[in-house]
Amino acid sequence: MTASIVVGLDGTEQAHTAAEWAADEAVLRGTRVHLVHVQESSPELLLPLVSREPSESWAEEMLTRTAAALRERRPGLAVTTRLLPSQPVPSLIAAAEDAELLVLGSRAMSGMAGYLVGSVGMTVTGRTERPAVLVRSLRPPHPEGPVTVGIDVREPAEEVLGFAFAEAARRRTGLDVVHARHFPLHARLGAAVVPDHRLTVPPEVQRSLDELLAPWHEEFPDVAATGRVAIGSAGQELVQAAERAVLLVVGRRSRRSTLGSHIGSVAHAVLHHSRAPVALVPHD
Repeated sequence: MTASIVVGLDGTEQAHTAAEWAADEAVLRGTRVHLVHVQESSPELLLPLVSREPSESWAEEMLTRTAAALRERRPGLAVTTRLLPSQPVPSLIAAAEDAELLVLGSRAMSGMAGYLVGSVGMTVTGRTERPAVLVRSLRPPHPEGPVTVGIDVREPAEEVLGFAFAEAARRRTGLDVVHARHFPLHARLGAAVVPDHRLTVPPEVQRSLDELLAPWHEEFPDVAATGRVAIGSAGQELVQAAERAVLLVVGRRSRRSTLGSHIGSVAHAVLHHSRAPVALVPHD
């Protein structure tokens, strides 16, 4: 089977937006899209009106209709479909095992609360060994915006930076590399109260960040990548940095345990609040 981008469909607007995003990504990568639907009688996966029709018939029609729409707008794109057995978490993880990406949708909550990543989506993105992308339907990403990636210079992850540079190269756009540094509360009070640590520590961190990016500049000479240090909560700083980004990339540690969602606090924050699509990249 050739490499593919797997999209989990449930008939919602968010899933449709995710399929459109995945199709554009597949064109950039020169691969195919594989649409899957899990036959699960769960309120999280089914539309209110689905029960009026046989579930399997509805699902097959939904997959066929979505595939046809993707092909029509992107001539030459290969799109395949498949109905998966129940138990959505293991089914989606298995479907993405040999894929390049797993793409899912997430929906906006009311007010300023952010975006809702259901328990299935959160668990799958935390356990799959493939990069997973959560796509919003509130607004399309800025087509001319940069790729934004969050990185920790103290524990750099080559998988995360490599993914981000490759995405920026495919889109022929820039890369905004952000390292957020959280200082004690008194460091924010200024030199009138205590010495301002922001004037001394960031330059050292900036040098570490520049050194970290140096080999990537050589590997991707056409990507205009800038590294900067942000002072504050990593999750908040990344959400703000990605406000006009085409994609936000963050990492998560790979864990072999089947317990828990395995989503760190930073990834959890951006998954729930970033308006840009979020790519969650596992790393050792």
